[in-house]
Amino acid sequence: MSSTLLIKSCTIVHPQSPHHLKVMDVLIEKGKITKIASNISFDGKNFDGKGKFLAPGFFDLNVSLGEPGLETKEDFETGTKAAMAGGFTGLAVMPHNQPTTDSKSQVEYMINKAKGNLVDIFPYGTISQKREGKDLSEMFDMTQSGAIAFTDGDQPVQDAGLMERALLYAKGFDGLVLSYPDDQSISGKAKMNEGAMSTLLGMKGIPNLAEELMVVRDLYLAAYTESKVHFSTISTAHAVELIKAAKRKGTKVTCDVAAHHLVLTDEAVADFDSNYKVKPPLRTKTDVEALRKGLKEGIIDAVVSQHAPQEIEFKEVEFEIAKYGIIGLQTVLPLLFKAGFTAEEIVTKLSIAPRKILGLAIPELKEGEIANLVLFDKSEWLYNEDSNFSKSANTPFLNQTLNGKVWLTCNNHQVYASN
Repeated sequence: MSSTLLIKSCTIVHPQSPHHLKVMDVLIEKGKITKIASNISFDGKNFDGKGKFLAPGFFDLNVSLGEPGLETKEDFETGTKAAMAGGFTGLAVMPHNQPTTDSKSQVEYMINKAKGNLVDIFPYGTISQKREGKDLSEMFDMTQSGAIAFTDGDQPVQDAGLMERALLYAKGFDGLVLSYPDDQSISGKAKMNEGAMSTLLGMKGIPNLAEELMVVRDLYLAAYTESKVHFSTISTAHAVELIKAAKRKGTKVTCDVAAHHLVLTDEAVADFDSNYKVKPPLRTKTDVEALRKGLKEGIIDAVVSQHAPQEIEFKEVEFEIAKYGIIGLQTVLPLLFKAGFTAEEIVTKLSIAPRKILGLAIPELKEGEIANLVLFDKSEWLYNEDSNFSKSANTPFLNQTLNGKVWLTCNNHQVYASN
């Protein structure tokens, strides 16, 4: 599709823009915003934006793409297609590929492979070599090559001393360390949330304590080292309270929540459908309500997809042995609408806050700027095999009608338009 088009009568949603919440026409020519006005005449391609919201492109802090090494789950092409269909123009990519992203060369490979794409790719480097939790990786070298921050992905750092050294080392070059809070000595090999539902199903449960102990530990370490820390995918009511208290004390802490944790509870596991098997596990209604409240109050900074593609053979098995994860790039927007968030709140949590956390420039919606934007509304659409762009299909939302549709995604002089 041509990168020159006029979006008519859209509502601009960008808290930092003078056009915020105004209905405007936006002209994009050769990938740049050339005019914003209340009524623009244009002979070329017109796109009806009436009742739709125009915002900076969404940014996802937690995506697994598989490549390199695990391309049967997802690769750059399919992952970025799913991303643009979900309204994302930027992805921070987890390092748990094979080999892991724990060296300069791996970071450079990821960046070079992603060049020329509508969706910008920002690789995370690992905290520890090979994500083994023993020795620090070459964090500074990876930063020089373009690593955006540091995490061991879905492998929590169990050694407090290693985490302390990582925070101190990253502080030296203003790097950011991400904590995935899960004390494995508590969570062990359990497969779902510990509570009434796990008792009913006769399954060993993961208590909230496993997450909260790690949150407490890393908040103390961040305060002690005077470093900044970001918690990935918090899921419990008490974790929200702990982070709230730490923010009040001045600890440099941010956190995010996965979109599915805002709408699903552990009751979804009743039928042993492995598409509901995620980590952290789906929690209780009390936790879901606390997460929504924490998001609205600004305690939780951002929302992520936690996009975790899995091949069919790892999901169509017994719940106990199935792999964790849901694909989520195309369902974040509908889930946020379902959870009761406004377009303005969604833009704050998906476009603005994620970039602030990583120290990235927030795309501006003004004349002369490169068009990095998304056009969306609450329209219905059917999420099925035809509309799913991921290589994998491990999601409980497939074959459902969802409310929250992305109409256009623009970035890097390229345009994606949905059917």
